[in-house]
Amino acid sequence: MGIVDKRLILVTGGGRGIGADVVERIARRGFPVCFSYISREQEANNLVDRLIAQGHRVACLRSDVGEPADIDRLFKFAQDKFGTLGGLVNNAGYVGQVGRKVANVDHETLKKTFDVNVIGPFLCAQHALEQLSTDQGGAGGRIVNVSSIAARTGSPNDWVDYAASKAALDTFTLGLAREVAKQAIQVIGVAPGGVATELHAQAGGPERVERFSQVTPIGRAAEAAEIAEVVVWALLDAPDYLTGTTVDVAGGL
Repeated sequence: MGIVDKRLILVTGGGRGIGADVVERIARRGFPVCFSYISREQEANNLVDRLIAQGHRVACLRSDVGEPADIDRLFKFAQDKFGTLGGLVNNAGYVGQVGRKVANVDHETLKKTFDVNVIGPFLCAQHALEQLSTDQGGAGGRIVNVSSIAARTGSPNDWVDYAASKAALDTFTLGLAREVAKQAIQVIGVAPGGVATELHAQAGGPERVERFSQVTPIGRAAEAAEIAEVVVWALLDAPDYLTGTTVDVAGGL
């Protein structure tokens, strides 16, 4: 079950929040990990230094998954550093500012949202398949796509463009999983609800965490670690029979 031979795991958007927790959990399981980040370079490097000091194999590279050339560099860097890929976590995402209606979404925001949230994971998966697919001499592996329950709520009056991009990602998870199931590759989605990270404040909606606490049946927003635990479970521990499914981690929403 899972990726048992300690091959490289690549995590996009691993420098902070859910991604950083995913990186740390994978490293502590004995896997070499390479992750991308787009900003907060010192924070990313601090994470690498801390984990290396503890005896783990970790590296990072500044890479924008909305840029195809950056994705090419990221996969080459990771393979040169740690060898053949065993798994991919498509975690990097873009939300822009909250509180925007469809009528007010500009083309630049719309393009960036889909470049990072849909096209980026698609291109990353293409790179991963070259190393994972048994049809191409690989040993199989797993791809985990971090989605959002916005894909099924629509996020009206907030960020419909983001919700639409995550719905596209869910469809990609399903379609890719069915294409590669016989190539020893599982593709699993994880869809968080509200998560108590700094993302909301950066997007201009610091009150969103409290709002999620009020509407979520469990009575609070999730901690990043709770989402990361499910992502790592999907990547390393879920049964091989689980594929083409997106798991909601949304406190009952």
